[in-house]
Amino acid sequence: MFQRNLQLSVHPNALPTIEPSKLMTLDWSSPRAPAEGEMQKGSLLKVESVVGYSQKLQDDLQKLGIKIKKHEENLRFLKTQIDQLDESILDMQVSLGNYHSSNGKSMENDSNKEFQNEEKTIEQILQQEKSAAGVVCQLRSHHGTQAPHLPLTKEVLGTVATLGKVNDDNLSRLFSEYLGLETMMAIVCKTREGVKALETYDSEGEINKSTSLHGLGSSIGRHVDGRFLVISLEDLRPYSGDLMADDPQRRLAILKPRLPSGKCPPGFIGFAVNMINLDDTNLYFMTAGGQGLRDTLFYCLFSRLQVYRTRAEMELALPCISDGALSLDGGMMRTNGVYYLGSREEVKVRFPVRSGPPVLPIQYVETAGRIKTMAWDRERITDDMQREQTLLDHSKKSFELKKQEYVKFLAESSSLAVEHHVHMGGTKNGLR
Repeated sequence: MFQRNLQLSVHPNALPTIEPSKLMTLDWSSPRAPAEGEMQKGSLLKVESVVGYSQKLQDDLQKLGIKIKKHEENLRFLKTQIDQLDESILDMQVSLGNYHSSNGKSMENDSNKEFQNEEKTIEQILQQEKSAAGVVCQLRSHHGTQAPHLPLTKEVLGTVATLGKVNDDNLSRLFSEYLGLETMMAIVCKTREGVKALETYDSEGEINKSTSLHGLGSSIGRHVDGRFLVISLEDLRPYSGDLMADDPQRRLAILKPRLPSGKCPPGFIGFAVNMINLDDTNLYFMTAGGQGLRDTLFYCLFSRLQVYRTRAEMELALPCISDGALSLDGGMMRTNGVYYLGSREEVKVRFPVRSGPPVLPIQYVETAGRIKTMAWDRERITDDMQREQTLLDHSKKSFELKKQEYVKFLAESSSLAVEHHVHMGGTKNGLR
């Protein structure tokens, strides 16, 4: 808008003006009055001086307008660079956040701890007596690679607890507590037909406990009793957005939360759905509709659940939390206004912890180094923006002063021209 106003303000029609062509063509001469010729010559010199100075003022205004436009373009370019750096820094901070446990230590400091591994998770499931998940785990333990080909379990991928891993023991406890034991032990099937195969009914609608999963459980000494949760992947409403570009874990490209100020809330680590690690088998699994486990199962379980460093930071982020939040120090919020208080519970079945290769700490250090470099770049660009803003303010002030000078000059020149025209007209009438 300022550029448009600028163009209008330096346009001759936008200001009081004197038309040099009229000044130059006034009839100031008379062959009968030699003295008048000398007056004409002097007047013409004055007119030329007026026209020349008027043009100089217009040129000065034009140059200042170009300077202002240039400074504004520079500021927009620098602001774009700042925004891009902020996005990149935040993305890398989120990736580093995945390496942190509740006390803020990195994986390097936690490397000596005894983490929850996959064997321990299966052991925890098997300890749950009369559970359907226990039957599935025992079947897979006994039949190994043949389990996926058995008629009863060929459509079964496993249980929720065994289909993903996390980066540290604290996340394992948090996510497992958030989902609860029933969900952690839910059986995940590829299709609705897989769900139907797990249980059959007699003509009265009662469960036939001699067939399907109930019959299989009885045959191996693990009776199934009570309700159990089963998830059909093909019936879930999948995530409809894009995946992160070039991400080996095929994480979801969910827009980061933003406060009313437009900034990402401090302490935000990431979305829980993207903090689940999938092994190669589960990573490349696809439903008939072309979706993977992350954009079906784990998106259904976590949706846009946000993870923060502390309870205090989680509470500050309330304006931009839609689907609940967790904090690494134990804070838990299901949805806005629904909190979990009290001491943390020890969940009987937890996600296994990912055992990363030795290169991970090196990646951590490299990423931290890139963040530091980008922070320096951001500081430098911020200084450049401040200099550009100072130059822009100075140019705008100079423009306004020059504009006032130009308006005043035009007003005085117009008045002088009118007086001179009246005077010369009176002289010529007197000579006649």
